[in-house]
Amino acid sequence: MGRPLRGLPILLWGKKLSTESPGTELHLYLEESLVPSFFQLLQKGFGVKIQTGCSVKSFLCDQLGLSPEYVEKRIQTLFLNGKPVDDKDSATIRDGSTLALSAAMPGLVGAVLRSGGFFASMRSTISYREETEAGRPQEGMISLKLFNILLREIGPAFLEKGIWVHGKDLQDFIHGKLDDFSTGCKKALLDGKEMELKRLPEVKWADKEVFLLLKAV
Repeated sequence: MGRPLRGLPILLWGKKLSTESPGTELHLYLEESLVPSFFQLLQKGFGVKIQTGCSVKSFLCDQLGLSPEYVEKRIQTLFLNGKPVDDKDSATIRDGSTLALSAAMPGLVGAVLRSGGFFASMRSTISYREETEAGRPQEGMISLKLFNILLREIGPAFLEKGIWVHGKDLQDFIHGKLDDFSTGCKKALLDGKEMELKRLPEVKWADKEVFLLLKAV
């Protein structure tokens, strides 16, 4: 199938959020074995800044850098704003959209939800339909969710480039991983300044959006 990613070339990644939603940056340098523990944040939903007003397929291929072959053969189930997507070329991503991506799901449910599959007609009343014009492309933020095998195949690349997460979600996550962090996390930078790892659980950022970036060492 070849490499699914072509470098994740999003240029907007890493920019601060608006002043209405104060953000902070956390860079963690940790052992590679700890990276999969962050997949739960990718399932819950994470923010990426993109050029909105594009089709789902354009976002996946042109902005994320996923190969067209990978998108067609591996990403079998897509939900845009909670509705299954059949046509990746016509479904439009807007500022504030939520896009969930999954590989093929097992059983009848997986067959029914599969994008453009044989049973797609069974869910015609709930499938995604465009109701307004796309408008001009502009910078925006969307929420992205990854599931099953996609977590392992493309999740690490997102974490390496950096993702936006809600402060409370990150705070709860860190508190649940204290033992792992005490041995596997080697260095932490908070807004560009190194901090003692033992102080990481003390940071209060529940009211912030956090740009989280991982570096495996």
